[in-house]
Amino acid sequence: MAGISSESLAAAQGQLEARLPHATLGLAEELFGILGLLDGQTGLLRALTDPARNGQEKAALVSTLVGGKVSADAEQIVASLVESRWRAPRDLGDALETLAATVVSAVAENKGPGLSGLEELEGDLFRFNETVASNHDVQRALSNPQSSAEAKAALALKLVPGASEASQVLIRQAVTAPRGLRPTALVTRFLELVAGRQQRWIAEVRTSLPLTEEQRARLQASLNALYGRELKINATVDPSIVGGIRVTVGDEVVDSTVVTRLSELRRKLAV
Repeated sequence: MAGISSESLAAAQGQLEARLPHATLGLAEELFGILGLLDGQTGLLRALTDPARNGQEKAALVSTLVGGKVSADAEQIVASLVESRWRAPRDLGDALETLAATVVSAVAENKGPGLSGLEELEGDLFRFNETVASNHDVQRALSNPQSSAEAKAALALKLVPGASEASQVLIRQAVTAPRGLRPTALVTRFLELVAGRQQRWIAEVRTSLPLTEEQRARLQASLNALYGRELKINATVDPSIVGGIRVTVGDEVVDSTVVTRLSELRRKLAV
């Protein structure tokens, strides 16, 4: 996904964040269900991504299709998606799939504490992929066009006994609606989303000298207060930063190194 579609997805993900603290697996399943509806009707998908139609008209079409059949949250999420611009019809479906999987990841994340829910989800998905990769009979069964979706889902879930409810939702989606991919390839995409949410809980800390226990404790307390959650600190020594500290949490960087301050000074002098 690139260009305008990438921008539309980023905007949708930003809007979705406000719903995630109270999201449920039911919402994710509704979004996956709407995705299945759109994938099954090419003409409808084209109508919803037609740049000649205005956003309100396309949102109204979504309301006609799913209004009263899904939750208000699901309807609003999809309506907001179709109001955006997409480079190709397929991109809208890919975006909806991403949002649904993000909801599942957030439910696992909210289960907590800390990284535990996400780590459990990641572990289940890895187990599924490893089991499928090691068994050619299973691979053939999951790709057999003659097998029903129910049969594939039942087989897939037997491969990961004890999998969490969140994991089951993503594995079931991967084997029943891989959308042109191998189920393991779609699970790999889901794993990438999980990894992205895990980064929100990990502070990558770089310093020129090792942190003392006291410094680490103060840093831990400060970062937890700043981000409102119990972060995991991965500290490394990097002499190239000369002095100070660089902290990366997800996409955010807090940099107070000597190298950065010198670079800023050079830029100011060059103006």
